Amino acid sequence: MLIEWNATGRSFSSHLCIQQLFEMQVERVPNATAVIYEGQKITYEELNRRANCLANYLIAEGLKPDDPAGLFIERSIDMVVAILAIVKAGGAYVPLDPDYPSARVRYMLEDAKPRIVLTHLNLQDRIQYGSHKNVCLDDQSTVSRIDECDCSNPKASATGVSPTSLAYIIYTSGSTGNPKGVMVEHRALVNRIEWMRNQYGCDSSDAILQKTPFSFDVSVWEFFLPLISGARIVVAKPAGHKDPIYLTKVINAFEVTKVHFVPSMLGAMLASKRLPDCKSLKQVFCSGEALLPAHVETYFSQGITAELHNLYGPTEAAIDVTYWACSKVDSPRTSTPIGRPIDNIQLYILNPSMKPCPIGESGELHIGGIGLARGYLNRPDLTSEKFINNPFHDPANQASSNRLYKTGDLCRYLPDGNIEFLGRIDHQIKIRGFRVELGEIETTLLRSNKVSDAVVLAKELAPESVTLVAYVVRGSDTDERELSKFLQVHLPDYMIPSKFVLLSEFPLTPNGKIDRKALAESGQGVERKLGHSTGEMTYLQAEVHGIWQTILAYREFGLDDDLFNIGGDSISAIRIFTEVNDSFGIDIPLEELFASERFSVRWLAELVESHQIKLYGAEEYSSLLAQVEGMTEEEVAKHLSEALESR
Repeated sequence: MLIEWNATGRSFSSHLCIQQLFEMQVERVPNATAVIYEGQKITYEELNRRANCLANYLIAEGLKPDDPAGLFIERSIDMVVAILAIVKAGGAYVPLDPDYPSARVRYMLEDAKPRIVLTHLNLQDRIQYGSHKNVCLDDQSTVSRIDECDCSNPKASATGVSPTSLAYIIYTSGSTGNPKGVMVEHRALVNRIEWMRNQYGCDSSDAILQKTPFSFDVSVWEFFLPLISGARIVVAKPAGHKDPIYLTKVINAFEVTKVHFVPSMLGAMLASKRLPDCKSLKQVFCSGEALLPAHVETYFSQGITAELHNLYGPTEAAIDVTYWACSKVDSPRTSTPIGRPIDNIQLYILNPSMKPCPIGESGELHIGGIGLARGYLNRPDLTSEKFINNPFHDPANQASSNRLYKTGDLCRYLPDGNIEFLGRIDHQIKIRGFRVELGEIETTLLRSNKVSDAVVLAKELAPESVTLVAYVVRGSDTDERELSKFLQVHLPDYMIPSKFVLLSEFPLTPNGKIDRKALAESGQGVERKLGHSTGEMTYLQAEVHGIWQTILAYREFGLDDDLFNIGGDSISAIRIFTEVNDSFGIDIPLEELFASERFSVRWLAELVESHQIKLYGAEEYSSLLAQVEGMTEEEVAKHLSEALESR
């Protein structure tokens, strides 16, 4: 466990920074397509030229190695140019998601204190505070000044950037009520990206779909793996990562070969039954959440030919630290292993006394090696708490580090040396791949003068569907809607509880602590108040209601209940939308879902009807409805399918 299973040492480009690996590809394939976005294409040479001009502009503005530089920008070619330019100039890029509430973005800006924030004109009004300078990449006067800058590669000797300089700072949820910035160096990033290229292959024949929000560290390999390999980045449109129909079209249109899904989104894609149609895919990667055996079984049962790989790693260790190749024989497993350590990474499963746990015994996973982050920005206390001395450090092993990162993940060794993930030892969870510290939500709630105490719990209402329930002791009159609106100002949407339970006091354990187990077992927070009795339903309403029942795995909701108020989330919404489109032979764009103020059975049935009328015409549609009256579900489906085919 200490030596043989951690014998991962392998040479890599430890003397280079990530942008230098990209520049080597520019020399090799200058005219090859580097980035594709919504009908736009840019070659390696043009991408490098634009990034160099912007990098030299940033250097002239005073950006130096390790300086944070903010990115407040939507997915676009400009986003890729900006990331490259920042690392070329020696800075560390700090992604600021435009979907985040303004209070969260403001905190991140105040904490990181970037000298410059790269943005677009339509977004800059949302960040008009602080001492940073906004540089709008679509402002013509700014673009003209950038284009006048030197377009040659900035020299590392001139910028002072080195493999131990910071490449990026990504913020994750923090238990104290504020997100924390994780600082990752070039050396750790280069090791991770080169490992992936060596392990899975990547060259000019490949196209990688960049769909992960850049505030999630999976996005980092989606950017840099193709760029150091001569491959193509296919950038999904904003919000496109949520839509199985759109993703399928993009994968097929641009012959994407590698793609990443968090397991919950993989579940939505499998439910849509569209992945088998993506013939260009060679590899599908999963990480961010536990990959369920049911995912693996369904994946291979659909006859998908692309390999399926399960990766694992915290933001604090350069994206991923373990890998596992899934296969059909994984189906009988109770869980999907996270596998073995990648190159130049060591893993230790330890008990509270820092002693190795025997094979099969659970303990906390500790990570060592080249991939470790430098620590947390402006948080030396938390850095020293989570990044500890490595008692197993071997100075003779160049891949070994004198520090270990305490993941808080409960794991165990399997007899063959692979590792199984068992859960968390604290109150941290994952929602759609994003790390969520329940303590951050609780602390934010306590900032409201109408809350005197709060506990947030995660409840699994169905496989792949985790909902957050907030238990609140109110200090004065308040209601669920008011608390939800308060949180929306401070937290991203995936951290907003779908249910609030208002209590006069919390149950306590014998030693006076809040009894979280009693709260979880009380059943409170999953009771459903029906917005409207189902009563008599039309054919369409009954069909839509049945789809909801199947996906949500509980029956207690009415025609007018909003999905997001009864424990649903965006993944279940996507699965419902996909199933509705398939069942009724229509193609409702996902944008209509997210544009609606209320997502209920009644609303969706009306939406289906309007699209069917467009498809068949009002007169023919009325005739079809009359014809299917009294038919069984199978007869209705067959009849409508034949009518659609003939049309």
